[in-house]
Amino acid sequence: MDQKPELFNLQPSVITIYSTAWCPDCKRAKKFFGEHRVQYINIDIEEIPEGVTFVENLNNGMRVIPTIIFPDGEILVEPSNSQLAEKLGLKGRSKQRIL
Repeated sequence: MDQKPELFNLQPSVITIYSTAWCPDCKRAKKFFGEHRVQYINIDIEEIPEGVTFVENLNNGMRVIPTIIFPDGEILVEPSNSQLAEKLGLKGRSKQRIL
């Protein structure tokens, strides 16, 4: 498999989110990053098929999205907005409330 190193890296230079266009949790995470002006790279695993294998390898064979890899090597899978805020060291609360 000919992989682009930055797309399938466990310590990317920029936050990398593996997602699909239809996934509600993926949309929420990308919206969160946008609202907080956090730079990230989005890899749509339906458009880049190698992404499916990469995500499955990270998640014990399961295709769980969003899978987000941070430059420090930490991986968050289906994180809440609160978990993203904590990871990024953002003060205050996220805009989306949990009911």
